[in-house]
Amino acid sequence: MRALSGNKVIGQAVVCVAQFVVVLDATIVVTALPVIGAELGFSPVQLPAVLTAYTVMLVGLLVLGGRLADLAGARRMFVVGLVIFAGASLVCAVAWDPVVLIVARALQGVGAALLSPAALAALGELDAGDRAIGWWTAAAAGGGASGWVLGGLITELAGWRWVFAVNLPIAVAALVLSQVLRRSPARWSERRRSLDLAGAASITLGIGLFVLATSLIASDAGQWTGWVLLALTSGVVGWFVRIERRADDPLIPGQLLRTPGVATGNLAAAALTGSTTPAMLTVVLYVQTTLHLSPSRGAALFPIFNLAVIAGSLLAPGILRRTGIRPAMAGGFAGVLFGTAVLAVLPQDGLRALALLSAFAMMGFGLGVASVCSTTSGTADVSPGDRGVAAGLLNSTAQLGTAVGLAIAGPLVASNAPMTGYRLGYLTAALIAAAGIVVCTRLWSWE
Repeated sequence: MRALSGNKVIGQAVVCVAQFVVVLDATIVVTALPVIGAELGFSPVQLPAVLTAYTVMLVGLLVLGGRLADLAGARRMFVVGLVIFAGASLVCAVAWDPVVLIVARALQGVGAALLSPAALAALGELDAGDRAIGWWTAAAAGGGASGWVLGGLITELAGWRWVFAVNLPIAVAALVLSQVLRRSPARWSERRRSLDLAGAASITLGIGLFVLATSLIASDAGQWTGWVLLALTSGVVGWFVRIERRADDPLIPGQLLRTPGVATGNLAAAALTGSTTPAMLTVVLYVQTTLHLSPSRGAALFPIFNLAVIAGSLLAPGILRRTGIRPAMAGGFAGVLFGTAVLAVLPQDGLRALALLSAFAMMGFGLGVASVCSTTSGTADVSPGDRGVAAGLLNSTAQLGTAVGLAIAGPLVASNAPMTGYRLGYLTAALIAAAGIVVCTRLWSWE
């Protein structure tokens, strides 16, 4: 019995660390981009592809990765995703050419898309209770938050290649310890279930086009290519809906979308990342460009945000039991909203450390609490056979929220005078957080 308990703890740690690294790699590269561009000879047009190659593949394949976890077994797909992710990280670390790095980043996204939903599905199979969801959410939210800190520190102290190489020892340790995860049987033949390849192709193409379009629009709102791709996205999504209606066993089962809490959980996840990511990117620019702090000195300000995210995630299960999920989620979004409002009134000259750290604490704690609420809502009542695809859908909408938030805030920040642009970026983040409050107070009654 004691050995079983120990295996559960190890299993929880393995999947949480894996999720931390997956989300970390979406943000850790940001502060290293100027150095990468200078060393490898990226053109200004090519450089954003280092970010979008990972995001497009991750978001586009998450739902398929979730379905594969359901069909082939969570542990099996966890290992496959981890191996692909680690191998691609190694290629990124030794990349000698822009094309090599972009292709390797795309492969990283493929591995992450297989790994992330399998990790959450494996966590559900451990039957570890609400606290496990808190730890997993803390790992995910903490990974995204830590990227802003670790990217600057690693780049300045060890070089940009270690931004990718740091994944390798973590992946090897997780691969060894993954043996404790439950070996769930494959369900390829269960209820004549087969992989909906047409649905997978269409949703991957649709999400990929959407992320690529929003990224292009964020970098240059006047570029017609982004708007054309956005128009094409609607056609591809319509194609996906038609395929799913005719499929005997659709990629996203109809009963999953009708499960109480799934729609609210997914919309809340999108609103959380859509508000916090542009706010954090804007404050990074404020600290480095306007306050003229070096990456390592600026990074010293951010750990309070990470600690607050982790604290909110770990305390959230207790808050949920006392208040219920709707008030807890609304309170989390309120923390993000108030923290963003404090950032918006920071002055141009002089570091107001107390105000900045207070804003980070409010945003981080609110993000942690609301993230646990959205994860719980989006997965709690899902049937065991659909846990993987539910996890993939939840992660996919969260990444889409990031893309939309940056697409809206990016041009506003870049096309205005620094302080004006920053405040417009914070205003955008605050409005998305306010929309999150509406989601958890209004939509819930419809489910």
